[in-house]
Amino acid sequence: MKVICVGKIKESFFKDAILEYSKRISKYTKLEIIEVLDEPLEKTALKKEGERILSKIKDSDYVITLEIEGNSLSSLDFARKIENNFNSNKNLTFVIGGSYGLSDLVKQRSNYSLSFSKFTFPHQLFRVLLLEQIYRAYKINNNENYHK
Repeated sequence: MKVICVGKIKESFFKDAILEYSKRISKYTKLEIIEVLDEPLEKTALKKEGERILSKIKDSDYVITLEIEGNSLSSLDFARKIENNFNSNKNLTFVIGGSYGLSDLVKQRSNYSLSFSKFTFPHQLFRVLLLEQIYRAYKINNNENYHK
């Protein structure tokens, strides 16, 4: 499983949370977090960040982009989606865009567009939210207790 993100994590409390959930997820699957450089200029950000993201995606990857306009799932449905993709031997790749969103080319490459909310979240916080939901999905899929 891969998580491709635009930008680096700056705050130590986000780094700690990401490390903790990555460690928990490692019990179930290999997790690779790939950070691509963010662009400071809005005019060129989508194109350049999109190219960087696409360079990290393989043809065989099942790509889930995180988008406000995407589909909403419950935690149970999200767990089933993860389980179904792993049963089909696809490498699951999540993509979190930068401050300006995702390029149309990245959206076109996406196999599934997922939305956690209509709210806009800071990208650093969203990485923690995604990892927590991935961990929760593995707990659900393995019939293990996890707080609600």
